[in-house]
Amino acid sequence: MRITKKLIAAGAGAVVLVAGGGAAFAASTAAAPKVTAERAIEIAHRQVPGAWVKEVGHDDRGARPDVWEVELVKGAVEHELDIDAGTGRLLRHQTHRVGADDHGGHGRERGDDHGGHHDD
Repeated sequence: MRITKKLIAAGAGAVVLVAGGGAAFAASTAAAPKVTAERAIEIAHRQVPGAWVKEVGHDDRGARPDVWEVELVKGAVEHELDIDAGTGRLLRHQTHRVGADDHGGHGRERGDDHGGHHDD
């Protein structure tokens, strides 16, 4: 079963937990991730300094490593990052223009296996 929990960042750092799956979320016995939401945001901000947090969600992937899905916005570019919830390693960093059609070829996806910095 795939359970996704989302944290929405709003205003000056207020964070609200929105649980997807209702009773299934309450019945979940998954251990807490080693990397916290706050740490995942810090890791994402190192990749995109000066961005604001649009959304943070924890994705319980079952047999695959759980990830924090962090969405950041800087200027007219939205960054979607997947961060391993066990190790803090950046697994995916995808960008697209805010308001751009996701199917219009404006998005760009990259893995960050070498820990390099990415500038748009």
